Amino acid sequence: MQILKAPNYDFLKLRGYGLALSLAVIGSGLALMAARGGLPLGIDFSGGTIVIVKFQDAVSHDAVRDALNTVSNEKVVQAYGDPSAREVLIRLPQMSGVEEGASLEAGSTAVVAALGQSNLGSFDVLSTEIVGPVIGAELQRRGVYATLASLGGILAYVAFRFRLSFAVGAVVAVFHDILVTLAFLAFFGYELSLNVVAALLTITGYSVNDTIVIFDRVRENLRSMRRDALPEVINASINQTLARTIITSSTTGMAVLALFLFGGEVLRGFAFTMLVGIISGTYSTVIIASSIVVLLTQRRVASGRNAAGSTASQARNQKQAKKAKARARAS
Repeated sequence: MQILKAPNYDFLKLRGYGLALSLAVIGSGLALMAARGGLPLGIDFSGGTIVIVKFQDAVSHDAVRDALNTVSNEKVVQAYGDPSAREVLIRLPQMSGVEEGASLEAGSTAVVAALGQSNLGSFDVLSTEIVGPVIGAELQRRGVYATLASLGGILAYVAFRFRLSFAVGAVVAVFHDILVTLAFLAFFGYELSLNVVAALLTITGYSVNDTIVIFDRVRENLRSMRRDALPEVINASINQTLARTIITSSTTGMAVLALFLFGGEVLRGFAFTMLVGIISGTYSTVIIASSIVVLLTQRRVASGRNAAGSTASQARNQKQAKKAKARARAS
């Protein structure tokens, strides 16, 4: 399907504005997170109580969530197991100022009391457990290590497949997408959970895949456009793959938007992270990654010219010195 007919946009002409916009968004997000002491941590990271309840009659998750409004504002309610079993998993943050064992009992008691006072019918508590802050810290470390490992793998793969400058551009674009997404999570007050970490890791794969598609076209065009400058080759490559980029991003974005609108509270953080990541990933592929490649290449060429000029100057100086010595001997 052809949605664009021979596009010829000069995207690299906007790289200065794009870099300034990215720095402004990332800087604002980091400043906001620093002022708030970082992103708020979800139960998976901060610890909390998990209660699994089985209802006699079918109930909606919104009804359960409304019944627990008096218990906590940061609760998570989701289906557990087979939907026909009418089992619901309820997660509450750890109560401050209460020991872990007491927190488990207090959280379970508060859930049972709140559900008992509602009109949701009879129910049974199947199990209760606590996710302590020690486990939460370990999960947080593993999330960071998984992100860094994925970025290292991307750098090695792209450097082997293309050039080192391409690899640096791809990794910078991925870092850009993660920081922009974290900034928007801070702007809209989302907490850091395992679902959000999963979305961030998905964004890294999505962003680098889009970047590699353009870089692959750049590599092909470098053979057929040898007399053209690198910015012209990159611009031509972006325009040639622009229709594919728009179709891929729009179809993926519509699917994620449906999750955000109709997926419920459990998937809202994941879907929001994915939405921001898709938009940022498309933008960074076209503007950020390509700009980094051009900047690194131009700097390498300039340093090569300076080195060549310095070598030529030294050769001239040595030649002149030899001539001076020869004249001195003749005299």
